[in-house]
Amino acid sequence: MAQLQTNRRQFIKKSGLLAGGTFGMPAFVSGQNLNSRIQVACIGVGGKGRSDTMNAAKCGGEIVGLCDIDGGRLDEMAKRYSKAAKFSDFREMLTKIGDKVDAVTISTPDHLHGVAGIMAMQMGKNVYCQKPLTQTVWESRMMRNLSRDKKLATQMGNQGSAGSGLRRSVELVQAGVIGNPKELHVWTNRPVWPQGLERPAGADPIPDNLNWDCFIGPAQMRPYKKDVYHAFKWRGWSDFGTGALGDMACHTVNMPFRALKLGYPTKIECEMASRIYDETYPLTSRVRFEFPEREGLPPLKFWWYDGNPRQSFDPVRPKTEIVSEVIALRGGKLPGSGAVIIGDKGKLFSQDDMGGNPYVMLNGEKGYRDAGQHEACQAIPETVPRSPGHVEEWFEMMKGGSPAYSNFEIAAYLNEVILLGCIAQQVGEGYPIDWDGPNMRSTNNDRANRFVKRNYREGWAPRI
Repeated sequence: MAQLQTNRRQFIKKSGLLAGGTFGMPAFVSGQNLNSRIQVACIGVGGKGRSDTMNAAKCGGEIVGLCDIDGGRLDEMAKRYSKAAKFSDFREMLTKIGDKVDAVTISTPDHLHGVAGIMAMQMGKNVYCQKPLTQTVWESRMMRNLSRDKKLATQMGNQGSAGSGLRRSVELVQAGVIGNPKELHVWTNRPVWPQGLERPAGADPIPDNLNWDCFIGPAQMRPYKKDVYHAFKWRGWSDFGTGALGDMACHTVNMPFRALKLGYPTKIECEMASRIYDETYPLTSRVRFEFPEREGLPPLKFWWYDGNPRQSFDPVRPKTEIVSEVIALRGGKLPGSGAVIIGDKGKLFSQDDMGGNPYVMLNGEKGYRDAGQHEACQAIPETVPRSPGHVEEWFEMMKGGSPAYSNFEIAAYLNEVILLGCIAQQVGEGYPIDWDGPNMRSTNNDRANRFVKRNYREGWAPRI
């Protein structure tokens, strides 16, 4: 217990979670003219990568490198940033133009985040990486360690972190408005992509403009199949994605993770799920996390629920007695996603994916009220600085400002916790995992330990 509490205190001190927190001068500051433009290389420039690239430029970055395994998407962005060098392999890009690069954005499928991020950070590059930060617990820990050791400016792409509603929710819970928190319930309407299926047989011709080898990356090679993995059908495959948990929990669990000072869980279990397949995540599931006492807060249980209501089955959802007031607030229907924190004095409900828009109901009250209108909340002061913008925070950190709110000290910690849920889903129902967080291992479940670090394909293992 003492070790867990010590780790948590160190985490808060270094994460910038508290107002005015800092954890060192980013490497960029020590060697650059602050009046010069930050030179950015972008790994993955389609889909979310398109907006990440454009946002970096909007914040004043000079786009000097573009990388994508899809030649069509690469060429499209090259029309906008014609001076940038083009690549289909991020390893080649960082090797060839690394001396011209100050910062890197990573907006690829999940399984490439860790290998790209670790390589860039080992080269001293500041990193903005989309959520989930990595696909494995081990990679997440390495990213956190590198950001600290090299004093890099980092930010994970869970943009709700910049929202005033999320930060207000953190303030309200930590001020004790709902008392000592005992339970957390978070649900999502994902997946909205294919999963819960077997790998298809056979192979199709690889398109001329697709670098299939670099799409596979650190995973084990498999045949290309049209419209099965690329584009954006990879998230449900355990070799490439992290399912609904990895996609949405970095958003929906972000606020309660901060507000409840969660740290590492001591037990995780997939309590129920639709059929477990060898290579994909289940269509619906319920996962339980148990957290010990921390900083004077009582033990807490957290339940995660996923599943798409538009499928031909009823997804797993919280029991009616937990969300009855939410259903009443929303006109008789449970919203597609949300979070409820239950304390001994009341409840807080966040009604969107990003952890904002808090509603509060104290014991004895008949329903939720907007926190901004609730008298118990109005006297609570602002203690968390408000954001100039999610990507803007990263750029300010590179120029010597305060740590970005989702810098890797906190983002990697959150990410590790979420990935433990993915491990529980892969292990399956009825196999609880006793977890030693500091040492990244289960003390009772050897199968779970096999998912902590991936078996890297030759040529793709990080050099650590």
